[in-house]
Amino acid sequence: MMVFQQPSGMLPDIHKIAVLRANALGDFIFCLPALTALKATYPQAEIVLLARGWHQKFWANRPGPVDRVLVIPEGGIGQESEIGQDPEEVVRFFAAMRAEKFDLAIQMHGGGRNSNPFTLNLEARTTIGLCTPDALLLDRWIPYIHYQSEVIRFLELVALVGARPDDVEPRIQITAADLAEAEAIVPEGRSGLDQAIVALHPGATDSRRRWPTEKFAAVGDALASQGAQVFVTGTEPERPLVEAVVNQMQTKAGSLCGRLSLNGLAGFLSRCSVVVTNDSGPMHLATAVGSATVGIYWCGNVITAGIPGRSFHRPAISWRLNCPVCGVDCTQAECNHQESFVADVTVEEVLESAIQLLEFRRILGMGNGQGVVGGAYSPFPI
Repeated sequence: MMVFQQPSGMLPDIHKIAVLRANALGDFIFCLPALTALKATYPQAEIVLLARGWHQKFWANRPGPVDRVLVIPEGGIGQESEIGQDPEEVVRFFAAMRAEKFDLAIQMHGGGRNSNPFTLNLEARTTIGLCTPDALLLDRWIPYIHYQSEVIRFLELVALVGARPDDVEPRIQITAADLAEAEAIVPEGRSGLDQAIVALHPGATDSRRRWPTEKFAAVGDALASQGAQVFVTGTEPERPLVEAVVNQMQTKAGSLCGRLSLNGLAGFLSRCSVVVTNDSGPMHLATAVGSATVGIYWCGNVITAGIPGRSFHRPAISWRLNCPVCGVDCTQAECNHQESFVADVTVEEVLESAIQLLEFRRILGMGNGQGVVGGAYSPFPI
């Protein structure tokens, strides 16, 4: 039986902290309030993020709680797919990590079956993290329970070492380089901030989280008819989805598919009044840089990935539990079908939320998103 370890407060002499969080965009954004709280609690400590190459590129020269990013080897955490893993590279990596002499190592990379051995191999003075019943235990830990807000999960975790949050919504500071890249692709129009910029994001890694493209198109047409300037975002693999939305719209929309780096996308989203989006990394990026969002969610994901505030963020929730193809209750069993679980969300619900958010921003005199260098507007502090 697992025995829960109660928090025991701040640790002494913490000068260097390793944080393992090596996954996708939205997953990383969830941990930002915890990293911010950690930085405020240990202001003299260097926070070193052990992550992927994209984290290193995105975080370079960006103000925030992360001081340095070190890229872990492919397969270094023992992922299911070990293709491309170089055992000698992994050995060299851990030798270099032990030479860093971390005072504290924090595992924010899942239940710990693979990531806790990784964390222990850093040989930090103290380790904390998440644990499922089959995971190796760290010095301080909390149980990993799937249905928990990811943001709250990591805040609960860093509370084990005395960190307390000022905010429960993630914040990412925009840089001049972010805005310059976005401006080169989407210049300010003649109407400037008087014309609302709306982004539609029809992509999501899991196809079951994708709202139908014709419904995105209907929302885009309705908002364009009210004077909004509509753009559709997506990565190159999402081009068919982006093109479907653009082609199904009766009014003109700009395609930004594959035209912006992640940094440029952050700059562009910071200029948007509203982003209508599937539950995806770009949705959480839009939130973190200060845009209002209408997020289309499956009900289970609202628990884990839902945005806490409602002043600037509205969830449109599908309550479907059963696979639309085979009927299996996917909260109790798995099937291989990839049809959308959110197609039942109506255009009217999403459009109403988007219009409310546009009006709310107009009432506050906010126009489009900040589109300025610095921190995102923070409507939901503790």
